[in-house]
Amino acid sequence: MPLIQIKNLKKSYVTGDIETPVLHGIDLTIGKGEFVAIMGPSGSGKSTLMHILSFLDNLTEGEYVFEGHDVSTLSSDELAHMRNEKIGFVFQAFNLLPRTSVYDNVALPLLYSKKKLDEADVKKAIDAVGLSYRINNISNQLSGGEKQRVAIARAIVNDPDIVFADEPTGNLDSKTGTEIMRILEDFNDQGRTIIMVTHEQDTASHAKRIVGLKDGVIEKDVVVNGRRSVRDGDIRK
Repeated sequence: MPLIQIKNLKKSYVTGDIETPVLHGIDLTIGKGEFVAIMGPSGSGKSTLMHILSFLDNLTEGEYVFEGHDVSTLSSDELAHMRNEKIGFVFQAFNLLPRTSVYDNVALPLLYSKKKLDEADVKKAIDAVGLSYRINNISNQLSGGEKQRVAIARAIVNDPDIVFADEPTGNLDSKTGTEIMRILEDFNDQGRTIIMVTHEQDTASHAKRIVGLKDGVIEKDVVVNGRRSVRDGDIRK
């Protein structure tokens, strides 16, 4: 069973009497353990697609099945539960709580989860991104790269089925960005599914598969790095 399957997905935004179509019939299947980079110019619909896939926005038409569940049939509370239990987020702007320790930032998702707050799980996530020595530091005291490592630790502390990364290297220099991508690669090699939005080719090159959007449609879907097995229908240009 695919982790994610969308068919003829369309999305429009309505402001007053004006309807603005953004996505124009997207078909996409993503399997468990994939590392997919979604690329495209500004206005291509890549962020809108990510928001729909991560339950932050609703589709207008089409079908979205996540782990065998038709997302359109789920209530707002059920979607919120799935976000908390199934998904981790990494944002370009880090979105850390200011004047709050690394430990408390990473532990935050557990406060909204049905899972019991486990100090060992928090420390394990922090250690996984190489920041154990910063565990008691305040987020304001960290460099940009360290803040993004905290954001990644926070994204994985719940052991989610999938991690969404929105321009994860956008606010970092190239050296630090490469280090962050290697961390995401390592997590993917451990079996985690990662879906990343980026406009940077160097960042996308760390993925196993690149899905290119243009004007709200998929322009290409290609395997990269030889890190993903090729099957009939996997590559579409």
